[in-house]
Amino acid sequence: MNEKLQEAIKKIENGYHEEGLELTEEVIKEADDETKRTAAELYFELGLVDKALELAEELMFRYPDHGELFAFASECYIELGKEEEALDMLNDISEKDPAYVQARLLLADLYESQGLEEVAETKLLEALKKLPEEAVLQLGLGEFYLNRGDYQQAASYFKRAIHQGLPEGLPIDPNLRLAEAYSAAGQFEDALDYYREGLKENPTADGWFGFGYTSLQMEDYQTAVDSFNKLLEQDPDYTTAYSALGKAHLAMKNWDEAREVLQEGIQRDEFNEELYLQMAELLLGRGELEEGRDFLKRVIALNPSNVSAVQEALYFYDDQEDYEEILELLRFLDDYNEFDPVYERFRAKALFEEDDVSGAAQAMDAALSQMSHDERLLEEAAEIYAANGQREKAADALKQVLELDPEREDIQRKLGYSE
Repeated sequence: MNEKLQEAIKKIENGYHEEGLELTEEVIKEADDETKRTAAELYFELGLVDKALELAEELMFRYPDHGELFAFASECYIELGKEEEALDMLNDISEKDPAYVQARLLLADLYESQGLEEVAETKLLEALKKLPEEAVLQLGLGEFYLNRGDYQQAASYFKRAIHQGLPEGLPIDPNLRLAEAYSAAGQFEDALDYYREGLKENPTADGWFGFGYTSLQMEDYQTAVDSFNKLLEQDPDYTTAYSALGKAHLAMKNWDEAREVLQEGIQRDEFNEELYLQMAELLLGRGELEEGRDFLKRVIALNPSNVSAVQEALYFYDDQEDYEEILELLRFLDDYNEFDPVYERFRAKALFEEDDVSGAAQAMDAALSQMSHDERLLEEAAEIYAANGQREKAADALKQVLELDPEREDIQRKLGYSE
């Protein structure tokens, strides 16, 4: 590599961007074509895509048979939002050109990003038909099917790519991708084997998370804890790991460790609803009711649409027979137009306990509109309707209970069907 360009790159890497770019400009003025190609890649990596494309187009004019230059220019066009130009250029790269595989992969990514999945798949399969032993294409197909959620297909192509042998320096690890596909397909033991293999060479944060998550599914909690800890040592801001690590500690009944992990996670991501909800469940389970309730309130304040948190709070208040808190929470949710038949069930009970029988009956109507096959709810409805003087509706609710369970003698007696 040109010595001055090496010096420019070092300046940029050390934070002296302006000086490094100025030196790069000087180098380009008198550089040979190989140096210009390196400078173009440098510009691309730095996000100076216009400058990268300018150099690429100059080189393409001189070397019209070098497909790798056209593939590189296509990447520039894609980054600049000029997708049609990129498509035309990539489609023109001959299958005899060494850049043909790269062009097919870029085409597939481009079509997939446009929602044209079938076209993307066709491009990859056409290329593989012409080059059946090309491991990079097999890897590309595995990636395509993994993104589409076709995990068995993805695993099949990843295995072929690994067996075929792949060049070094690829941006993805095929073993880790195969492990991800197996884990998503529920083949956890196979997934763990490939995670172990992939992590030997590429101990990435995503790899450690996948290994830990899969171990969690296998109920190998200690391995999960070890994996998530390694991940967080590597990247403390990988905030989804705190929730998963908390689950592993909770499963092992490591209460103090779980609490510490969740607290740290919340400090790093104060808007992570899952962490607040886990903390609430931990505290409520340990009998720290006031603090647990406060964490539930924080979740709901962050996101009134979090049904899990709302229901957890409603069940908690109901268990405490704190009907005013139930009604206050539901009034808060009304302001956000949050509706759920389960909420109406709690509203009906709370209003009934607060002697607002008419309001309870209206809430019960809303609950039954979507939960008419809930036997216990129908019995609650019958009681409320009867108290509100709606005897016919009360009888209808009891009849529906009998339809669900004809052997209920207590309901038969209430309806006068038996003595």
